[in-house]
Amino acid sequence: MKRTIKKVAVVGSGIMGSGIACHFANIGLEVLLLDIVPNALTEIEEKKGLTLESKVVRNRVVNDHLANALKSNPSPIYSQKFASRITTGNTTDDMSKIATCDWIIEVVVERLDIKKLVFEQIDKFRKPGTLVTSNTSGIPIKFMSEGRSDDFQAHFCGTHFFNPARYLKLFEIIPGPKTSQEVLDFLFEYGSKFLGKTSVIAKDTPAFIGNRIGIFGIQSLFHQVKEMGLTIEEVDKLTGPVIGRPKSATFRTVDVVGLDTLVHVANGIYDNCPNDEAHDLFKLPDFINKMMENKWLGSKTGQGFYKKEGKDILSLDLDTLEYRAAKKASFATLELTKTIDKPIDRFKVLVKGKDKAGDFYRKNFSAMFAYCSNRVPEITDEFYKIDDAMKAGFGWENGPFEIWDAIGVEKAIAMMEAEGYKPAAWVTDMLISGNKSFYSVKNGKTCFYNIPSKSQEEKPGQDAFIILDNIRESHKVWGNSDASVIDLGDGILNLEFHSKMNTIGGGVLTAINKAIDLAEKDYKGLVIGNQGTNFSVGANIGMIFMMAVEQEYDELNMAIKMFQDTMMRVRYSSIPVIVAPHGMTLGGGCEMSMHADRVVAAAETYIGLVEFGVGVIPGGGGSKEMALRASDLFRKNDVELNVLQENFLTIGMAKVATSAYEAFDLGILQKGKDIVVVNKDRQIAVAKQVALQMADQGYTQPVRRTDIKVLGKQALGMFLVGTNQMVAGKYISEHDLKIANKLAYVMAGGDLSEPTLVSEQYLLDIEREAFLSLCTERKTLERIQFMLTKGKPLRN
Repeated sequence: MKRTIKKVAVVGSGIMGSGIACHFANIGLEVLLLDIVPNALTEIEEKKGLTLESKVVRNRVVNDHLANALKSNPSPIYSQKFASRITTGNTTDDMSKIATCDWIIEVVVERLDIKKLVFEQIDKFRKPGTLVTSNTSGIPIKFMSEGRSDDFQAHFCGTHFFNPARYLKLFEIIPGPKTSQEVLDFLFEYGSKFLGKTSVIAKDTPAFIGNRIGIFGIQSLFHQVKEMGLTIEEVDKLTGPVIGRPKSATFRTVDVVGLDTLVHVANGIYDNCPNDEAHDLFKLPDFINKMMENKWLGSKTGQGFYKKEGKDILSLDLDTLEYRAAKKASFATLELTKTIDKPIDRFKVLVKGKDKAGDFYRKNFSAMFAYCSNRVPEITDEFYKIDDAMKAGFGWENGPFEIWDAIGVEKAIAMMEAEGYKPAAWVTDMLISGNKSFYSVKNGKTCFYNIPSKSQEEKPGQDAFIILDNIRESHKVWGNSDASVIDLGDGILNLEFHSKMNTIGGGVLTAINKAIDLAEKDYKGLVIGNQGTNFSVGANIGMIFMMAVEQEYDELNMAIKMFQDTMMRVRYSSIPVIVAPHGMTLGGGCEMSMHADRVVAAAETYIGLVEFGVGVIPGGGGSKEMALRASDLFRKNDVELNVLQENFLTIGMAKVATSAYEAFDLGILQKGKDIVVVNKDRQIAVAKQVALQMADQGYTQPVRRTDIKVLGKQALGMFLVGTNQMVAGKYISEHDLKIANKLAYVMAGGDLSEPTLVSEQYLLDIEREAFLSLCTERKTLERIQFMLTKGKPLRN
């Protein structure tokens, strides 16, 4: 039976319920969001003469929750207009409306008695065959569906989203005793393909997979911090980006999530897992109990492990439980890893450390490896699900078994034994059977050690993915220190950057031209995409700064021209070029996307022309392209200046889209041409298909444009009046005015006496001239230097 989801009901509109509702709206579905009817009027409602029967009162809880969610930052919704897909109601008056829904998700308070009452109501109104799932984070699924109809039980299971639902990728699916296989298969595929998640089917054990391992990791640190005499800053330094974990590391993460949330899950594991070999570890240390008493729960109460006082961030001293000035943490072992780019390559060095950091890592990883290996088969039969859950739910770059492989399975076992731990028997059996690692790569696919068969088998669900790490060496066609050209098969090449933060300098520009040369000669098409954290943060401003400071203006002019010519090559070649941006796609990365035949953007793409922040205008074709796109939108009898002004403001205000969908509103992506992929893991595979489709349909090289209508003095005059008013009102500085006027000149097509049709090359030439002249300005150099040293823009 083919199952289609058109409408979803979410029952419970708290932070999690509203977040889940927003994410279903993100992917285009109609959503019904329900919550309880309030039992008392507010003061404002009384003054307005409303009663408990007034509809606005009856829906107050749900409407307030949704409004708060939509105002929160980061936003749970790709575009505020998508909120119109959500209809609100209450569980007393509107429960019957769930009969029109294909999937009903319960997200009410974590109490079994209340959940059972909700399911009783749902069972009354749902139509047979409708999916019903619970977002519980720990209540056993088997208890929830007791006493419900057979059809309900066959279509019921747990679906545990992690908060925030838009950003965290883990989607745990927990079968109930009678859940049908068809439902599990459907949800697994739907989670990955439509919701953009990493779907993991977990067993119905306390805290499932992600929280069981994640809370173990945090609890083990809570105990370790005192044993080893570490400060919270030191633990956060050791457990952050250096090992591929989020910047918030351990204690800042607990502050953001809320200490009470963590305590609730830890207590649940302590109470429900009496036979866990680390049972005592889940007992809360005294300092945590004291913090709970004091209501020091983190961001929600204004203080937790950290506390903000004015501009200062204070840290909690765990011995005295008093706040003090933060102390900078540094370790010799960490210094040794500074030249190692990838976290996965650092672990071997970290566990050999001779200082406190080395001791910390040996203890920490030994405990984690032993604990994780012992959870198989208790929480899952396949260990790779633990890695998937930790990466998708906790933002780890590498899961425990991947880290174990990186250290070396046998070496890590010796380390564990020295620390008083030993691995589960199946790990020893794996080594005896001749398998020396948990993972391997065969024919571009990730394989894992299958415990029953004692052999390496292909990890399921990879058919829709292309994993560049798995094919980089075997399929490499060409490369330099900044980029690699990889054969994706079927006549499509992929160009991947690996410069620092994927910045675009001479090496990357050479690689783009080489990739297009290769594709034009022997292939059907080219994808420009990578699987790093960000697509590209833009041009290498360090290189621009050095040339400008040395006053090497001829060389700088040639470098800018090479950038422009390369972007035009992306637009005008004999093969389709698809750009696949994700994460931060700024400045030159954005310009490259704007010159592609088509863009296949990840939904989480933060894209914009941000050059104003470093005192210049977009000089790689971005200013030209915004003028060209405005010209294409001019319609007879329209006020053409309005369209041009919108594009001028997009650059002048350095607007960055907070999702790919917002990029359409900014005119950076184009409707009907560019597409959005919700699951980033599928992005390269989809981009390859788009390139193939364009090639197979008969791709012909576009002709360079000579028909761009620019408005000359008419537009220039309007822009100059506007920018002068902004200075007069003290909204912008004198230097901002200078940059804005240079941009105005380019986008107006110069000071032409009347509207004129010009070529792209004409606009590129005046764009380059404006860029170059700004690079001679001291205040622009100050802005570039500030960005290079401080990582943030200077307003001067």
